[in-house]
Parts: sequence; C-alpha cells; structure tokens
Amino acid sequence: MFANIALRTVLKTSAGVLRESGALCSALSAKPLACSSALLAGPRVSCVAGSFAVPPPVRHYARGTKIRKTVPVSQLSDLPQTALMMDYAAVPLAQTTDDVVKRLLSLELASHREKLRLKKEQLIAKVQRDENDHNSVEVRVAVLTTRIRNLQEHLLKHHKDKANKRRMLMAIDQRKKLLKNLRLVRYDAFERVCEQLGITYTFPPEYYRRATRRWLAKKALCIKVFKEVQKQKAEQRLKMKQSLAEAAETKTG
Repeated sequence: MFANIALRTVLKTSAGVLRESGALCSALSAKPLACSSALLAGPRVSCVAGSFAVPPPVRHYARGTKIRKTVPVSQLSDLPQTALMMDYAAVPLAQTTDDVVKRLLSLELASHREKLRLKKEQLIAKVQRDENDHNSVEVRVAVLTTRIRNLQEHLLKHHKDKANKRRMLMAIDQRKKLLKNLRLVRYDAFERVCEQLGITYTFPPEYYRRATRRWLAKKALCIKVFKEVQKQKAEQRLKMKQSLAEAAETKTG
C-alpha cells in the first residue's frame, strides 16, 4: 500500500515538471514567430514585454528626373583624326611610312595643345591678307577667337575657375576693340572677318553704368541744381537787358 502511494506521488510531480517545461518551450517558440509575423505584416514592433512603441513609417519620396545637359560642339571636332600633326605634315617620309607610325603622328593621339595650334592656323589662313601676313588686325582677331572659344569650353567644365574667366573676358575686350577699329577703317575686311570666323558683332549700349538708388538720387540732384543755375542765369540776362535798355533810354532822352 505504501508503495502504491509513493508511486502516485512520483508520477504527479514528474507530470507537473513536464507540464511547466512544455509551457515554457511553447512560450519561447511563440515569441520569435510573433516578431517575424509582425515584420512581415507591417512596421516593426518591439518584442520586449510591456513595450508597444511603433516607429514612424518610412516615407519613400519619388526621385526627380535628371536633366541632361546639352554639351556644345567643340571647335576641335571638325579636325580630321587621320591628319598628321603640323610638325610632320610637311615631312615627305611621314607620308610613306606604315599605318602604325602614321597613327602615332596623327591628330588621334595628339595633345590638346597640338590640336589647338592647328585650329589657330586654319582660322588665320581664312582671314590673312597674304601668306606672309602674321600681325595684321585680322590675324590677331583670329588668334583671339581661338583663345576665347578654348576658354569657353574650359569654363563649361570648370565654372569656378576665376583666373581663366578673367583671361577670357580680357581677350573678349581686346577683340572687341580690334573689331571696332577695323569696322571704322576697313568695313569690307570687317564683314569678311566676321563671316569667316562666325563672329556676331553686337553694338555696345549707350551707357554702361549700373543704375543704383544712390546714382539715381545723385543724378536727380544734379539735374535740379542745373535747372536752378540755368534759371538764375536767365534772370541775370533779363536784368542785364533791362539795365541796358534803361541806359539807352537815358542817353537818348
């Protein structure tokens, strides 16, 4: 009898231990499933007991369309890539060599300075008076035009280069003075240069100064003073005429 009672008590305690361990395992296995289901369903919820803080949803804004910049055509784009460099164009041996050497001496592998030099010579040949003309106004305008266009292409890529921007503006002013002088002296040469080099000559404005409030007030004051002075001078002239008339009447009387 005592053996049956002891066996019953042992079985009851083992069943209680197994029941508690089963509940604990089910709770541990249910927690990550709840977290994973929360991740799949919507915003992430904290799995810590007693914490129900939900982070704000992430806003995905639409990206703006990229504006494609139009790259202007370079002045060196019309140069043939198979042409030889200037130093080797007049050499007869360079014309009869194989293709590999010709490619090494061609403009395809030439530097930017060599291409710019060839372009300058082409523009000079368009406007020079004769073959020995290297210092006329037309030639200087062609040289400045090549330099200006090269600096413009450089500033499109490096817009913060203030030194080259200043050099470009100085070259534009110098070319403008030369064209102005050429237009007054030889108008036919001026038209030919503008046509051959593709230059659009615009007349300068009548007044260059920027109209600020201080300048406008000063100009209004100067106009007012000028009118007052003219009024005083008119009164003085009238008095002089009256005095002369009175003197003439006294003499005749």
